Amino acid sequence: MSTTAIVILIVAVVVVAAIIAFAVWSASRKRRTAELKDRFGPEYDRTVERADDTRAAEADLEARREHREQLDIRPLAPASRDRYLAGWRQVQARFVDSPPLAVQQADELVIQVMRERRYPVDDFEQRAADVSVDHPHLVEDYRQAHRVSVANDRGQAETEDLRRAMVHYRNLFEDLLETPDTADRQTG
Repeated sequence: MSTTAIVILIVAVVVVAAIIAFAVWSASRKRRTAELKDRFGPEYDRTVERADDTRAAEADLEARREHREQLDIRPLAPASRDRYLAGWRQVQARFVDSPPLAVQQADELVIQVMRERRYPVDDFEQRAADVSVDHPHLVEDYRQAHRVSVANDRGQAETEDLRRAMVHYRNLFEDLLETPDTADRQTG
């Protein structure tokens, strides 16, 4: 075999190997994207929309997942769950007479549940990131409720905004309690 033929054969092998490596990398990337879309649902699209590019968004979502895996999140004891449910009923009843106070207390109750379950609660953005891993379909509810709560603290929230915030808080609250019906909703 001539030197030219050997060089052509080596170049062909290198080109085929590069094509195969690219195909494997591309398939892996598509699989990773599909897994992240499946896990994070609408939060995937929100994160991609706000990021510089898809890779940065996916890296952010992976970092959230890895952070969440390091946490020792625990379910509530039945007595705690019952206590929080009773607290929620009181907060909801309070809405009739004082919507601003009810929203403030709903926010505090969600944070108390998160704290008892061992989520970090010092920073809202971190709470939202952690919620996005476990409750991706509710994290936007949480963000909206929090925005209203902040406006409420400044005296800038309308009653209808407060009502919507209560609904958003309730959705997350119920999932955080992990009652049998919310567990069915999460897996179904």
